[in-house]
Amino acid sequence: MARRPAGPSPRDGGRRSRVNAAIGAIALDAATSPKAPAPKPAAPPDDSNLVLLGEFGRAHGLTGEVRLKSYTAEPRAIASYGALLTADGRSLTLAEVRIAPGTSPDMLIARVTGVSGRTAAEALNRVALFIPRDRLSAPEDEDEVYAADLIGATALDEAGTVIGTIVAVPNYGGGDLLELRPPNGGATALLPFTKAFVPVLDVAQRRVTVVAPDDLFAPPGEKPTDDPG
Repeated sequence: MARRPAGPSPRDGGRRSRVNAAIGAIALDAATSPKAPAPKPAAPPDDSNLVLLGEFGRAHGLTGEVRLKSYTAEPRAIASYGALLTADGRSLTLAEVRIAPGTSPDMLIARVTGVSGRTAAEALNRVALFIPRDRLSAPEDEDEVYAADLIGATALDEAGTVIGTIVAVPNYGGGDLLELRPPNGGATALLPFTKAFVPVLDVAQRRVTVVAPDDLFAPPGEKPTDDPG
């Protein structure tokens, strides 16, 4: 579930760097991030009643553990939902999860009931996990929204012109972001998910109003010659 608190002014300028479908709370006071985007999760089944909770990555070690990208507000809470569904109709239960080493707060190491050995864990790579929507509680206030409801929503400017489509709601530790793809395709760009940058949410109509810098989708400029990076 995403939450939209107040944030910094959208007039603070500057390009937004390129850039979880989450059910966790999305903080709209997110900062931009220079990190590259994470791989996109698998497309959900053709069932609007299912909400994406996470996606498996590569195997971890030799005993059946596997990396898991969690899209819940508290990453380890994904293990508290019981049996989770896959796009091909399987039901999987997370027996144990722990935070993975590294700097990504939503990356876990998971053990799945009935999965043992590296080969079985490798077979889970890129498998997405879903839950029926009726197992989730309703948002508590108007500034909370399921990130799954944002994915695919249309972003418009204050004049009603389409800016792009929300393709992801990433979080790299500095807060939640909207990843927007321009109407004609091309490289995506990031916008902080704050009230200042996203003043209006219309979940029912699957659209949001955004205040974006004019150069949101502009390609990055050349690195200054004195840039030590």
